[in-house]
Amino acid sequence: MTFTSWQFVAFVIAVFSLYYLPPLRRFQVHILVVASLIFYGAGQPQLLPLLGLAVFGTYCFLALALRDRRWLSMGIIFNLGLLAFFKYKFLFVDVSRSSSDVGVIDFLLKLPLPIGISFFVFHNISLLIDSTKSKTAVALPNVFLYIIFFPQLVSGPITRAENFLPQIEPKLVAAVPFVEAAKWIILGYFFKLFVANNLNQMTTHMDFPLYEAVKSADRWLLLLLYSYQIYADFLGYSSIAVGLALLFGYRLPINFNLPYISASFAEFWTRWHISLSVWLRTYLYIPLGGNRLGQRRTYFNLMVVMGLGGLWHGAALSYLAWGLLHGLFLVVERPFLARLDRLSGNTLWNYVATTLRITIVFACVSLAWVFFKLPNFEHALSFLGGMFNENHITQPARIYRSLALIYALPVILQHLAPRQWPAKWQQRFEPYLYGAMAALMLVEAGPETAFIYFQF
Repeated sequence: MTFTSWQFVAFVIAVFSLYYLPPLRRFQVHILVVASLIFYGAGQPQLLPLLGLAVFGTYCFLALALRDRRWLSMGIIFNLGLLAFFKYKFLFVDVSRSSSDVGVIDFLLKLPLPIGISFFVFHNISLLIDSTKSKTAVALPNVFLYIIFFPQLVSGPITRAENFLPQIEPKLVAAVPFVEAAKWIILGYFFKLFVANNLNQMTTHMDFPLYEAVKSADRWLLLLLYSYQIYADFLGYSSIAVGLALLFGYRLPINFNLPYISASFAEFWTRWHISLSVWLRTYLYIPLGGNRLGQRRTYFNLMVVMGLGGLWHGAALSYLAWGLLHGLFLVVERPFLARLDRLSGNTLWNYVATTLRITIVFACVSLAWVFFKLPNFEHALSFLGGMFNENHITQPARIYRSLALIYALPVILQHLAPRQWPAKWQQRFEPYLYGAMAALMLVEAGPETAFIYFQF
């Protein structure tokens, strides 16, 4: 049951109807918890016990940590252990050939990767740290709701416990911001169905061995299209999640803020997957010392955090390379940031300089996406090599460039449009804009594909 299925629409309508029934108001938290378990179980029913273990185990460690802070570390190790076993066992064990004399171990080794495990483990750790720091006990139903709230369960946004838990209170249907929720939901479905799914038909040519029949110029085009696709795909999920959460009275963090107009790599990470950036900064970069321990330690911390951020996405050398590349970008630009920022202003030269910076950042970010698209490191290097070295291809793959522009255009226009429209323009044109998006996502939706971040 994915966000883009009609079954999910029916599911949300049913949950919404029960949730706001006056006789059931005092059970709203329990309704959402049960709904979240049904949602997760519809995809991986065999892994529901694991999800329950992760949540209940975190609850127990939190109760112990509130009495003795030494249990906090044990709770974090417990969660990282779950993540390491299920996500990184493939680095050390060939599960297709593994066999154990202990049936339980063999069963566990052959379990599939739990959907969204990276996201709910990060929620668990946030709950442990925030609640221990504030010395606040949390009821078990509230723990379950925070960790497995179905709009954000599979792919975020990653919400900090200190921001979500205070929102748990009785909700009234009269307080639901229906218009705002509808805007987020329409935006999300439009970018997923119309933009990302249609672009996916073209970017599949980046996969091995299909890319071997793609000419150099088209490889560059496909790389740009994948940059737009992954943005539209993840923006789509995050926007739908924000809109759905509003329907149930919860406000999730905004996860994207036009990242492709960033004039520096540091700025990019304040605009792209914002909830992950905040999590890494709060729970990893700052505890490592941040930028408080001198220049060399700052550079080291940046490389460690971005390297681990890459591995968080998957147990593959390509993901590590992607993270380390971004760490390198941050390290190289850091000594020049203050000088570069002084170039911002209203003169023609300032506009030219800023445009050049944005172009460089976007180009480097896009090149790094190759390692994200192709988790096999050798395939990623092979694709990159073909971008700079034209091979003789007798029957090159055909890329429909006019269609590519049509499906990429919404991302381009969104980033290039003026930041602030006059209020009267917004009131006049917004209904037509959202109406057009709704129409396009219904009549011109691309073939159904899973959200890219479901695999993480």
